[in-house]
Amino acid sequence: MKNDKIKLLFLCTGNSCRSQMAEGWARALKGDQIEVYSAGIETHGLNPSAVKVMAEAGVDISTHRSQLVTEFPDVAFDFVVTVCGHAHETCPYFPAGAKVVHVGFDDPPQMAAELDGEQAQLDCYRRVRDEIRAFVETLPEALG
Repeated sequence: MKNDKIKLLFLCTGNSCRSQMAEGWARALKGDQIEVYSAGIETHGLNPSAVKVMAEAGVDISTHRSQLVTEFPDVAFDFVVTVCGHAHETCPYFPAGAKVVHVGFDDPPQMAAELDGEQAQLDCYRRVRDEIRAFVETLPEALG
């Protein structure tokens, strides 16, 4: 039986937060339509605050790991979605005609670093989590 799911990679700088949340949402909401991956240009480890706010929303990403984009040499991606400016600017070439789409989201760790108190810091992650969910809900149609 032919797999008609589109292959989609969410790419960020360190594959620790935004791309991980996007992968989690896509698996939870669009797993029947999308074969989803996430990776980084570097690996920074899985962000515990991202895990926490995703769990609050009912999506478990605790078993994810930070991966390099080079770990998927045999996957013919249909789409690569860059979720941060640095990844978009340094996005490697993807063979087989993968369409690169940039949908930037604010960086929760950077925003949270400027705030005092765990709840205020987590609110940065929650806002971006919800923005990413809203984007994922538009998939795959939003990819063109």
